[in-house]
Amino acid sequence: MSFRRRVALASAAAVAVAVVLASALTYLLSARQLHRQVDQQVLSRADNLRLAPTSASVLARQQLENLLTPPGKARTSSKPAGSAQNPIPNSSPRPNQVRGYQQLIGANGNVIFRSTPSITLPVDARTRALAGGTGVRFFSDANVGGIHMRILAEHVSGDRVLQVAQPLTEVDSLLRNLRLILGVLDVAGIALAALLGTLVAGEAVRPLRRLTEATEHVALTQDLSGRIEPVGDDEIGRLAGSFNSMLDALEESTGALATSVHAQRQLVADASHELRTPITSVRTNIEILQQRAADISPAEQHQLLGDVVEQIEELTLLMNDLIDLARGEEPRVSEEDVRLDVLVAEVAERADRRGAGIKIEVHAEPTLVRGVPKRLERAVSNLLDNALKYGPGEPVEIRLSGGELTVRDHGPGIAADELPYIFDRFYRGAHARGRPGSGLGLAIVRQVAKQQGGSISAESAPGGGTIMRMRLPGAEPAEPDTLAAQSSRAAAL
Repeated sequence: MSFRRRVALASAAAVAVAVVLASALTYLLSARQLHRQVDQQVLSRADNLRLAPTSASVLARQQLENLLTPPGKARTSSKPAGSAQNPIPNSSPRPNQVRGYQQLIGANGNVIFRSTPSITLPVDARTRALAGGTGVRFFSDANVGGIHMRILAEHVSGDRVLQVAQPLTEVDSLLRNLRLILGVLDVAGIALAALLGTLVAGEAVRPLRRLTEATEHVALTQDLSGRIEPVGDDEIGRLAGSFNSMLDALEESTGALATSVHAQRQLVADASHELRTPITSVRTNIEILQQRAADISPAEQHQLLGDVVEQIEELTLLMNDLIDLARGEEPRVSEEDVRLDVLVAEVAERADRRGAGIKIEVHAEPTLVRGVPKRLERAVSNLLDNALKYGPGEPVEIRLSGGELTVRDHGPGIAADELPYIFDRFYRGAHARGRPGSGLGLAIVRQVAKQQGGSISAESAPGGGTIMRMRLPGAEPAEPDTLAAQSSRAAAL
């Protein structure tokens, strides 16, 4: 069963139950009110029989008193009780006409008087107990001679009980007609509820149908650009908004995945291209040594072996850089607080010991940053090596202040059209193509800066040369106790 049909049936059932309950309540209240009116009429007639003043004829009054006089006392009428005249003349009820019946009962349950000879009201144990002086007046329903009656039994005098009855013919007719009308209304209401439930269900599931069509379209075409316009802020509107958010996340994830796959393919292609030249050179030199060793002088052999060693070193450098790039994509599980100024000083000291013959000036404020020490060290080392490589003979200036590390060389600088690309993988400018290197050093620096939430940029320095700026937003000035602890650890290293 479809969701729309379930909603329609649930709506129709709810309305049908409400209609039936309302009809039942209406019927019960109406029946109660009509029976209450009949009870009031019966009570009024009983009171008139007992208490009516001279508004009735004096003869009728006397006759009723004779009927109600206990045995042994004088009667105002000389006629016997069985032939007494009816105090309130009555006849058999006619259709659509309400008439009353009266009956007088003695202590033994015998009928002393009845207003209509053909109608005898039933006498039960409660009525006889009432004649004996126990109990209170009560109402009862009975079917007498095919007539549904409402009967009041009331103790009136001595051991006498007066029964006053009124037919319920008109009330039953009204209630029968009311049942018929309410039944027709119930059927019509249920039919209308089914129709309205179908319409309401169609309107309610329309957004769900749109959502279903959108999901089926995405599953069929893999197109994540479609969106659903949320209508309102109800549950369905929020569902549509959540679906759009999910599509946004999927689209972003798919785009990131496509970019990552493209970058990986590009990296493999670039690495293959970069590896091809040194591997070919090593293979050629080794083949020459293998095939023509006897025809080559020792000096030429030494030169060929030197070329092989140089190419192997270049391959080693390239592989190390590729490994560093691959590791840079892994989660940073070994982060710790790093004294960046101490790290910069150590990198500068190692570069100076390598005997480059270039003066390195370091001006670093005490700075603490959260990161992976090896990665930060590699980034600083690559920036310094780049400056030493392209600024031979000129001093290199390193400054660390306010969370920004700058490295300046006084070399020929970088052409303006090359600045946007120098941090790309395997990119080498015109001045760098004849120098050793893999073209991955600055790419590693950018990757480290990005992991730290910062950035790296290059610009031409006034007076010549290049300034590299690495910004680290998470860096903060080191406190004195941290200074001492980090200095001790650096000395131990």
